Amino acid sequence: MRVAVIGAGIVGVTSAYELAADGHEVTVFERRGSVAAESSFANAGVIAPGYVTPWASPGMPWHVMSHLFQRHAPVRLNARMGASSLGWMWRWWRACRPAAYRSNRARLQRLATYSKQRLHKLTHALQLDYERTEGYLVLLRNGRDEERAQAGLALLNEAGMRYQLLDASQCRQVEPGLSSETPLHAGIHLPQDEVGNCRQFALLLRTEAERLGAKFCFHTNVQHLQPGVKPSVTKVYSPMEESTWVSADAARLDGTPTDVLPFEPETETFDAVLVCAAVDSTQLLRAHGLKLPLVPVYGYSVTAPLRKLDVHPDIGPRSAVMDERYKVAVSRFGSRLRVAGSAEIGGQPERHHKAALATLYKVLNDWFPGAAHMSQAQVWKGARPMLPDGPPLLGASGLPGVWLNLGHGSSGWALACGSARVVADAISSRPPAIDTEGLGLERLRH
Repeated sequence: MRVAVIGAGIVGVTSAYELAADGHEVTVFERRGSVAAESSFANAGVIAPGYVTPWASPGMPWHVMSHLFQRHAPVRLNARMGASSLGWMWRWWRACRPAAYRSNRARLQRLATYSKQRLHKLTHALQLDYERTEGYLVLLRNGRDEERAQAGLALLNEAGMRYQLLDASQCRQVEPGLSSETPLHAGIHLPQDEVGNCRQFALLLRTEAERLGAKFCFHTNVQHLQPGVKPSVTKVYSPMEESTWVSADAARLDGTPTDVLPFEPETETFDAVLVCAAVDSTQLLRAHGLKLPLVPVYGYSVTAPLRKLDVHPDIGPRSAVMDERYKVAVSRFGSRLRVAGSAEIGGQPERHHKAALATLYKVLNDWFPGAAHMSQAQVWKGARPMLPDGPPLLGASGLPGVWLNLGHGSSGWALACGSARVVADAISSRPPAIDTEGLGLERLRH
């Protein structure tokens, strides 16, 4: 089959690889100049299936409201939220009911566990090196943080996830770089969880997909898709879409400015079209009556090189830690450190929320003061494509020839490999390796 994949984030790249590995003729359309250039560019990199749970959970609405006027908060609501964000929050509030939460949590953890297994299989088979390290430590600042963590521990027990509840001294044995100045009550250590460079993995897997015959068309904006027995994609080559992300291959050799070139839309026909374009998927699908409650929830990260490791071998995290109170992760990628977190609803991609960044810097300075060259830091803001109830949408769209792999929220990296395999099996009419109940479009119709 000839299959088009719209979007080359981590979800689109893993999908392209799985489809190409199945023998399909795959073409990927991406508006940026490289893979993983937007939501997948600088995430925390954590793979922890036990912590992949719905944001819509009992008690969460009160938790969000309690943070509205706090200086350092894990969730922020923008005062200028539009109608779509308000409607999304209404559906999110309804999904916080205990019964809905239990169902969605089970779906997510089933998919996350399978995805980690698939990630390891690809890593081993293809010998991929993407700055992977093992271990994940959740830091509890005081007894109240430990009390709040009990519900999460119950879920880990229920899912059969291996973990250890450590005291402060044991936490510092696992992560010697933790500051002794910041009060630490306890920690939850998950030795089988891990951290890895999502974008580096995407770059490597793109190469493997191309070896299998997949074609990547960058600087290409899909303007329209037409469902049918032979669905079509109308796209236009638009290098200036990238703004600050334009790469060298966008330039014309004759020196003509690319922003004035008369690029004309082209239409191409396929046997199937897989939509992996994150939040931008909504406008492509809305034109055909498929209205998805998908909104961007913005996250932030700051990445900086670590100070000299030969002088301070224990500087920074060995793998990844997460501050339970502020929901901020600090991860290590080789000789670099990344602090990531925050959830901003109703924001704008080009505007950085100073308070959100201040919280990242606070957590970093609390646990690893002076560990990185912050004068060389790279600040990033990305739109997480989030559905109100939590799980992504995988499989048939209800539109002839059009398939979905989107809505992974903040867990795209943790769910990508499993989601790609599930969708590739569906397109090839093969039974999935896991129970996919509740991962399809029918979930939103109840």
